[in-house]
Amino acid sequence: MLLTTRQSDWMKGVSAVLLGLLSSIIIVSGLDTPVAYLGNRIVEAINCGGKQHTDIHGIAYRSDPLAGKVGVASDYGSRLIIQRIHPADMVLLQTERYHTDDFSYDIRMSSEKNDGDYVLVMKFCEVYFNSPGQKVFSVMLNDEHRVVSDLDIFTQAGGLGIAHDEVVPFSISDGKLRVLDQVSDFNGRLRVTFLKGEQDNPKINAFYILKGTVDEVPELLPLGRHDEEEHDVDVPEPSELDPEDEQARKARLASGPKAPDPYASQDHSQMFLPILIALACFFPVLFCLCKL
Repeated sequence: MLLTTRQSDWMKGVSAVLLGLLSSIIIVSGLDTPVAYLGNRIVEAINCGGKQHTDIHGIAYRSDPLAGKVGVASDYGSRLIIQRIHPADMVLLQTERYHTDDFSYDIRMSSEKNDGDYVLVMKFCEVYFNSPGQKVFSVMLNDEHRVVSDLDIFTQAGGLGIAHDEVVPFSISDGKLRVLDQVSDFNGRLRVTFLKGEQDNPKINAFYILKGTVDEVPELLPLGRHDEEEHDVDVPEPSELDPEDEQARKARLASGPKAPDPYASQDHSQMFLPILIALACFFPVLFCLCKL
């Protein structure tokens, strides 16, 4: 059956309306910040002190290869609601590995992945100390390049239970590692070392290596509405605790009030906007169909 010119024009108009409707629903229903997929560009990703986890960007973190070998795995942060990270990925910052001395992760990079630009993204969160200057340490790359100096997570993040990323770009070409305007020989192994400082022990929550540039690294979320209340959680100072083994002290879960949910008071009224838009566009289209 052939359509008349009038019917053909009408069908084109209806198609345009439906496409506009679909676009409106997609935009209003909360996809205003697209989530970048990075899973196929990750050289290595480790959930330090924790289990396997795939985050919202498709980064598949493997379980900690240092388990039972070096340092202490702790879930001390599991009592906190971590801010500036998607709720589904809080587990990455609620567990950690720390050690009373220097400790390292070795990443073997296959030859086909060597040359190019990379970014080391280290994820941190202070879950124990509730004041600055209590934990300070540094990070080395391949035993030659100090890429992070005197890191105080509490200060850099802005408080207790707040995510903080340290982002280190580097490149590999012709058997050379280039980072921070420094050059060293590269033999296919990347070593990330956490150096003990004068204040407490070095630690790491999670990290990944992306083949790409800094511009492609996802930014942390803005602080939630209850960030000040989050800092009011009563965390005992080390001097207030009963004397016991250092490792057992840090691995022990704290008792006390549950931290407030920073997502509980969010305005969900926008969830109804797509429905209203759909209804507003549907009835005119239905009216036109009835006129045929």
